[in-house]
Amino acid sequence: MSSPKYKRILLKLSGEALQGSASGGIDFATLNGFADEVADARTMGVEIGLVVGGGNIYRGANGTDTGVDRPTGDYMGMLATVINALAIQAVLERRGVPTRVMTAIEMRPVAEPYIRRRAVRHLEKGRIVIFGAGTGNPFFTTDSAAALRASEIGAQVLFKATKVDGVYDADPVTNPTAKKFGALTYSEVLSKNLRVMDAAAIALCRDNNIPILVFNLRKPGSIAEALRGAAIGTIVEGN
Repeated sequence: MSSPKYKRILLKLSGEALQGSASGGIDFATLNGFADEVADARTMGVEIGLVVGGGNIYRGANGTDTGVDRPTGDYMGMLATVINALAIQAVLERRGVPTRVMTAIEMRPVAEPYIRRRAVRHLEKGRIVIFGAGTGNPFFTTDSAAALRASEIGAQVLFKATKVDGVYDADPVTNPTAKKFGALTYSEVLSKNLRVMDAAAIALCRDNNIPILVFNLRKPGSIAEALRGAAIGTIVEGN
């Protein structure tokens, strides 16, 4: 097996990715497939931090449509990410993979409070660290949380796992002529409004020189391919 290109990564997984073909909730067949991919990646000797969204359960930005104010909705969304984090922890540990869930909002009976130095120590000991509750603040997305945690733990790259195989100039699901980008700069992503991640997350990765690799999680073996440096997905780096 070839050596991995990266020693420490931050993997960002959307909540919607966990719902599979369902309209919401957690599809455990999908989750178990993802856990197999992550467990295989760990055997390569890679230190893995993981940020998961909560959109399969509740998305705070949509709450205002139902009468829930934005801060309250965002806190509800943060709690949804913790549910997903605990589910990921459970299926990984069934595979014998040591994990820790750390949350930006303290809830000590179910997870450790996030402390940067402790998170780094867990990674050094070979544990997968799952970061829940976003940044702990309303008005910030889990994309921003992923960029923040990647910066804090010294990740060499941020992997964004999606349902498509990279970044396109239009929605490839509805537009068959959409063009895929093999590589982009941070400035191009922002100027073209490509919505790879939100602007705050892109800026944070740019300022800390953290490349972003966007790839298709649904393709088996994609995480291992990305770790070996294969030319998959879309890489965002450089000014």
